[in-house]
Amino acid sequence: MALQIYNTLTRKKETFQSKEAGKVSMYVCGPTVYDYIHIGNARPMIFFDVVRAYLDQQGNDVSYVVNFTDVDDKMIRKAEQTGTTVPEVADKFIAAYFEDLDGLDIPRATLNPRVTENMDNIIEFITELIQKDFAYENGGDVFYRTRKFDDYGKLSQQNLDELQFGIRIEVDRRKENPEDFVLWKAAKPGEIYWESPWGDGRPGWHIECSAMARRYLGDTLDIHGGGQDLQFPHHECEVAQSEALTGKPLANYWMHNGYIRINNEKMSKSLGNGVLVKELREQYTKEAIRYFMLSTHYRNPLNFSDEVMDQAQNSVERLSNAASNVRHRLQMAVASPEGKAGDDIQEKISAVLNEFHQKMQDDFNTPDAITAMFQWAAEANQLLQQPSIPAEDLAFVLDAFEEMNAVLRVVEIQAEELLDEEIEQLIHERSEARINKNWARADEIRDLLAEKGIILEDTAQGMRWRRK
Repeated sequence: MALQIYNTLTRKKETFQSKEAGKVSMYVCGPTVYDYIHIGNARPMIFFDVVRAYLDQQGNDVSYVVNFTDVDDKMIRKAEQTGTTVPEVADKFIAAYFEDLDGLDIPRATLNPRVTENMDNIIEFITELIQKDFAYENGGDVFYRTRKFDDYGKLSQQNLDELQFGIRIEVDRRKENPEDFVLWKAAKPGEIYWESPWGDGRPGWHIECSAMARRYLGDTLDIHGGGQDLQFPHHECEVAQSEALTGKPLANYWMHNGYIRINNEKMSKSLGNGVLVKELREQYTKEAIRYFMLSTHYRNPLNFSDEVMDQAQNSVERLSNAASNVRHRLQMAVASPEGKAGDDIQEKISAVLNEFHQKMQDDFNTPDAITAMFQWAAEANQLLQQPSIPAEDLAFVLDAFEEMNAVLRVVEIQAEELLDEEIEQLIHERSEARINKNWARADEIRDLLAEKGIILEDTAQGMRWRRK
């Protein structure tokens, strides 16, 4: 089965084919770095990283760009409120973003360009739009002629005549039409600014991504992604700007993830129900957070609650225990005398792995892919009931799990487990440390064993241990 992607532009699933075989260009709109990221930001961070990981696993060289909007009205207000500068605000929250990224087990994007590092490129882009008569200057501001672009509304499938009162704009008599949007804003007194042919100012929001996507990935992207809330007006305006300039499609495939609700309510500042990722990470493991995010299809709404998170944590532990048990048996197993693994278990596990890939190729159906991982756990647990299992069988079973988990990463990738005799030696050493009142060493050993999934128990016969 070839990879199918639901294209927001066409409202149907399409067979994915990149512009260049073996290479994929993907641009996902990143955060405005004026505050800590919330779980609404985290959903595209996790999901599109899974897309990147799966495409990579399938043999593609993926160029993955996630931008930072590091100057806008919110950042200017934040700097004023905190008595700092816009660059200082940006640096603080970009560092916090990367800390959350690491805390969610998300590798860095290929590039994380910042708006302030691309100002010349943005100004050049606007200049070319003016030269093509798609933009005009008035009073130091530059506006885009929305009605000149015939296909405006094609991404969100809305009619421009019906949209003009829904666009988030202020009434501005300098505009030729109310729906025209700003490409360059003249600086107000005291605001951060850059020099331009139209005077001191800074770019509008929409032009930033058009300019950076073109600079780093070319005129046409393979995939452009982001949250559903960006479909209009942000991505619609990107389409208008980029395609007016280049005459080419901005992206061949558009992907948008659904909203997150909090306890079945819309997440909003007015309700005060936002959940910051840095706070969520203090309560739950990164694997549970990833499991939660991937347990619902990316295009559907996702509801957050403590109960759902507890269920996610329990599910992660079930998968983790199964993988740990297989790994432990493999360490103790020996090669079969015939040097061949059993066909029956390999056939069953191969079928599970095939099911996983079929679901991932069906528009990245991660919840059904997770179901395949539980099918793997059921087969693995049944296998472990056998008194003797060839090492080849166990290795095959474990490799299949690691292939699936390398994409979703809902189970922590464990270091090599301690052997039984090593555990016994550490427990003996810990007992000696306690006798000698070397509490620091005793605690260190206890923590090491806990990290390896070893639970210590005091019994009438002395200290005993078991694997979690």
